[in-house]
Amino acid sequence: MRSPRSLFRIVAIAEAVTWALLLTGMFLKYVTQTTELGVRVFGMVHGIVFIAYCLSAVLVAVDQRWSRARTLLALASSVPPFATLVLERYVERHEAAGVTWRLTAEDPRGLVEKVTAWLLRNPVHGALAGLVAVAVLTGVALVVGPSAG
Repeated sequence: MRSPRSLFRIVAIAEAVTWALLLTGMFLKYVTQTTELGVRVFGMVHGIVFIAYCLSAVLVAVDQRWSRARTLLALASSVPPFATLVLERYVERHEAAGVTWRLTAEDPRGLVEKVTAWLLRNPVHGALAGLVAVAVLTGVALVVGPSAG
């Protein structure tokens, strides 16, 4: 991603879109009782994008030095439907996510910033690490608990 702002915007919108798809699937399953395919498919898609959003929010939070409160708000916004859109607008209005990655040019402080800086400075490795993290966390979620539905 070219900037923290664009990454955060894209995953926040994707998270909201997958919420809409999952809610549509739930409507078809529970209200019209026509199919549960929507819940199965969109539930999995939403789960994957939910994890990607949370990881992206943490990445942006570390790079942009968000406060713990702002970081927790970003993570909590992934739970209610469409709240990531509200938070994305807040981040945009307050210019909380920059147009450049701070840690690609600035010296990191502490272990978390050092790892984040390495991931950002090595984008192929960073993207691969992100994909592996999403896959592993999705697998853990599937093992730990049942899917919605």
